[in-house]
Amino acid sequence: MDLFSAIQTSLGFFLLIFVRISGIFIVTPIFGSRNVPVYVKAGLALVMSIILFPLTFQSNVHLPDHVFSYTIMLAGELIVGWIIGFASSLVFSAVHMAGQLLDTQVGFGIVNILDPQSGQQVPLIGNFKYILALLIFLVTNSHHLLLAALFSSFKIIPVSGVVFNSSITEIMVDMVWGIFSIALKISLPVLIAIVLTDVALGILARTMPQMNIFVVGVPGKIIVGIFVLSLALPFYILFLEVAFNAMYHDIYRILVNLK
Repeated sequence: MDLFSAIQTSLGFFLLIFVRISGIFIVTPIFGSRNVPVYVKAGLALVMSIILFPLTFQSNVHLPDHVFSYTIMLAGELIVGWIIGFASSLVFSAVHMAGQLLDTQVGFGIVNILDPQSGQQVPLIGNFKYILALLIFLVTNSHHLLLAALFSSFKIIPVSGVVFNSSITEIMVDMVWGIFSIALKISLPVLIAIVLTDVALGILARTMPQMNIFVVGVPGKIIVGIFVLSLALPFYILFLEVAFNAMYHDIYRILVNLK
């Protein structure tokens, strides 16, 4: 192999690594936030690519000579990064869903605030739970495990060795279904308290028809919801740690089925 061919192979291999890491930084929480400038994301992806290049480079790798074939290979690496980032963001999507459900039941359904992470309108309790989930994600060093999963992806799935099969679809469906399960588990204590409050208000309305239940019920449900939410916060933190561990298990399960 002459010098020009070696340089061409090295640059092509480096670009494949850079595209996979960039795909993760587009979707994953914290790194993929809109608050992080594009230049910072590109710089982090470039630095990680430089670090990983001597560790993953294979001199005998065969890169296609045609631009179209190489573009398809780049798209495959980008999809791998997207899948890893998407899997890491599902827990936070479940937190958003749980917050929306709680806001509707407690009485904050019409109160939305701007989330700087995504640039969208989010529910009040959902934003509180989302910020708390991000803090737990950082405090427990879960972002380190995410970077470890990124590095492990190059061992499990070598560069230019991506193979998509039908089992990925089943895994992705299970993970999306897990969003609803996690959201229901997060919001279950408050939902049960709100249902019991509605039952108590219904009984009160039957026994005391002269009382304006609407005036009493709306602030009462808010007080009960916030009180139960404060009591359930320690369990919410423990549950998030379990959910993050399950998230990394799903990421590795996807990587194994992509090789």
